[in-house]
Amino acid sequence: MPKSQKRLTGAAGPDKKGPSGKRTKTGNPDGASAKMENSSPQKTSASKNCGKNSSSHWLMKSEPESRLEKGVDVKFGIEDLKAQPNQTTCWDGVRNYQARNFLRAMKLEEEAFFYHSNCKDPGIAGLMKIVKEAYPDHTQFEKNSPHYDPSSKKDNPKWSMVDVQFVRMMKRFIPLAELKTHHQAHKATGGPLKDMVLFTRQRLSVQPLTQGKSRPFSLSSTPQHGPMNFHLLAD
Repeated sequence: MPKSQKRLTGAAGPDKKGPSGKRTKTGNPDGASAKMENSSPQKTSASKNCGKNSSSHWLMKSEPESRLEKGVDVKFGIEDLKAQPNQTTCWDGVRNYQARNFLRAMKLEEEAFFYHSNCKDPGIAGLMKIVKEAYPDHTQFEKNSPHYDPSSKKDNPKWSMVDVQFVRMMKRFIPLAELKTHHQAHKATGGPLKDMVLFTRQRLSVQPLTQGKSRPFSLSSTPQHGPMNFHLLAD
């Protein structure tokens, strides 16, 4: 199996310039889940959040700037996804149970915003889709991986990943500051972005999106690619 060169995690630090506890996405340099163990996803409940509020859209964080972790460059931005064979790769390295459960709840063809995190200019860069549902994350068993977990067993793996495929760039990059402005305004008015997970649970790198419950809302720069009037769940 080729050595992984890019990383993502389930726990991500606040999106600020400078040091943070955030990690990012790992993938396979040959880009293909076909070269990985093709195991069936482990059957578990996705979490109270997913159980009650089924989502068909997501936000997933990854680091677009180089950073070494245990000698491995964890950089993986949307341009790196575009450069993969078939513009497809695995979304591995998630080591947060809630984020893992969200991965396990994802279904084929569901869409996700690709969010650049832990970088100079954090924000939503583009759109991707799920092309393979959850299956065991191979990096949990690789001793040279930054995300090796010696407590995880092959007959009962703790961690899962999905495969994602690039769909398109945003019509324009949506910066964190703009999202925060909408969030704060909606907190005052009761709008659908008032409970954005991006701000209420800053370290969560895989987040569900759902239709607004109070009134429709869409980011002006969101491409017209399906029903994307969604807000981030807080619970």
